[in-house]
Amino acid sequence: MAFRAFFSILFSSSLPEDIAQAHGYSKSTLKKTEPVKEPAVKPESGALQLLGLLQRDARLLDFFMEDITPYSDDQVGAAVKNVHTQCQDVLRKHFKLAPVIDGVEGTFVKPESAGALARDANAIKFIGNLPPQGKPNGGLLRHKGWRADSVALPAVSPKQNMSILAPAELEVE
Repeated sequence: MAFRAFFSILFSSSLPEDIAQAHGYSKSTLKKTEPVKEPAVKPESGALQLLGLLQRDARLLDFFMEDITPYSDDQVGAAVKNVHTQCQDVLRKHFKLAPVIDGVEGTFVKPESAGALARDANAIKFIGNLPPQGKPNGGLLRHKGWRADSVALPAVSPKQNMSILAPAELEVE
């Protein structure tokens, strides 16, 4: 039995079952545990996170979802100024934004003024009387465009439900 156990372990890396049972051992297979999978970040997670930040810090959803028809233009204007300032603060805190073309609106500019972005088909949109063939040499800058040079959103807990943009608030008296 000793020789059989020795050679079995040497050549097959296991003890024969009858020898193991004779000495009070049972042969059992180890169950492989599946690695814990982190929930995948969904494409909409960043959008929902930004919307949640704009709601938390600027009450943007409250403003957009409220019926403003009963309010006077002065009241709406005062609310817009406040929401505008707070939204700007959120954007500046989490994004480094820059114009696609840093020029004076209303002046003639060439597409090359966008630098390396001029090669990106999505960076410049030509509007107006376009030539039937080819690309125009330039045009009047009507909008500078925006690009995000960096994004710094806070880390999200895997347990956080991204669809909850703002929790309901219950005041306990």
